[in-house]
Amino acid sequence: MQVLPIIMAGGNGSRLWPLSRVQYPKQFLPLAPGGQTMLQATVQRLAGLGAAAPVLICNEEHRFLAAEQLRAMGHDDCKILLEPAGRNTAPAIALAALQATRGAAAGQDAVLLVLAADHLIEDVPAFHRCVQAALPLAQAGKLVACGVVPQYAETGYGYIEQGEPCGGGYVVSRFVEKPDAATAQTYLASGRHLWNSGMFVFKASRYLQELEKFAPDMLRACRAAMDAATEDLTFVRVNKAAFEACPADSIDYAVMEKTADAVVVPLDAGWSDVGSWSALWDVSTKDTAGNVLHGDVMAQDSTGLYVNASNRLVATVGVQDLVVVETKDAVLVAHKSRVQDVKKVVDQLKAQGRTEHHNHREVYRPWGVYDSIDNGKRYQVKRITVKPGAKLSVQMHHHRAEHWIVVSGTAQITNGDKTYLLSENQSTYIPVGQIHALENPGKIPLELIEVQSGSYLGEDDIVRFEDRYGRVNEAAKEAT
Repeated sequence: MQVLPIIMAGGNGSRLWPLSRVQYPKQFLPLAPGGQTMLQATVQRLAGLGAAAPVLICNEEHRFLAAEQLRAMGHDDCKILLEPAGRNTAPAIALAALQATRGAAAGQDAVLLVLAADHLIEDVPAFHRCVQAALPLAQAGKLVACGVVPQYAETGYGYIEQGEPCGGGYVVSRFVEKPDAATAQTYLASGRHLWNSGMFVFKASRYLQELEKFAPDMLRACRAAMDAATEDLTFVRVNKAAFEACPADSIDYAVMEKTADAVVVPLDAGWSDVGSWSALWDVSTKDTAGNVLHGDVMAQDSTGLYVNASNRLVATVGVQDLVVVETKDAVLVAHKSRVQDVKKVVDQLKAQGRTEHHNHREVYRPWGVYDSIDNGKRYQVKRITVKPGAKLSVQMHHHRAEHWIVVSGTAQITNGDKTYLLSENQSTYIPVGQIHALENPGKIPLELIEVQSGSYLGEDDIVRFEDRYGRVNEAAKEAT
């Protein structure tokens, strides 16, 4: 029996703003113990299950982040399904199930272990025991949900009510929406209600059968999207037009609440979906004053804080129960009891047409990273770091010229019909309309300062002619 982990890595994590943003959401942030990203921690806890290499589902714009974090763990061969549009969990899992059945030998039917990339689990052996208890049920054709044993009356989660015992689990009596405080208290007291974790175990074929029964239009669109999919490196590019025609729905509404074969297995493993800054404070190691402090922080006569200082000194005096998060372009200060309202700040940023919800000042690319350190009406200054052996696309700009000054390392420059090397303290000029490219031929990172000048400095002013990362035919929305 092959267990195939399916890791869903979509979502924006807007309640963890300003660290989590559209272009760099929480699943790719190092919020897990030990400095791992949440995605890496999810992959790591699969060790010991004897499972196959995981399949990752993520947004097109996050593909290089995901691939790099998997590569850093030695998982270079993991398939990454690229969703061209968000359609919720039911279609995403359908794509994975269809991928799992592609080329499968007769009689072989993978059991899917569906996980979210942005959850924390403290007790990994307990998680393994839950999965092992679910496997025989899945083999018997059940669709198994992993239900978290509640520790308190939580109003932010949906619940699963347990019915009659069934193997190592319980028949699902019903799924319950997020309750009010009084109802949540009765659920906790009953001992029959579990938090709906969003983790599932079932055969790929059984999920597709139930989807065919309850959401045939969704399955039809997903089949069309996968039939027209293309593969590029380890990426499976789902057909955009077909998938955009797919109805959007969660697995709970589309399948689990309707099937007659839903079973739940209790999970008591220190689980958290880290849905807010207060939730992250809850699961983090605290000092003697109850503070969680990251970075350069001085907390004088302060208690119960969560402070994350990314770039500069943050000092607090005589405060308690606050969340303070500092990044290069934004600072959040909130009371721990109000952190669910951080999403309202994100909504306001969107409404005002600002970009601080969408990307950080530092932007990661497959070749390295750039930091937009200054800008004005007709200029922009970036600090660019190119990984050893990496190369930016061969490109040109209609509206801007660029000056490059090498700070460290060696740069190989293509400038029109000329190719030459630049080293530390040397510079070059790229005129408007000139075809050019930048490559790091050395063994250490290349750092340079780029000064852009011109009438329009938008990131969509890029025409790509050649790109080793497969971006030539994409809409030019990615910087350099």
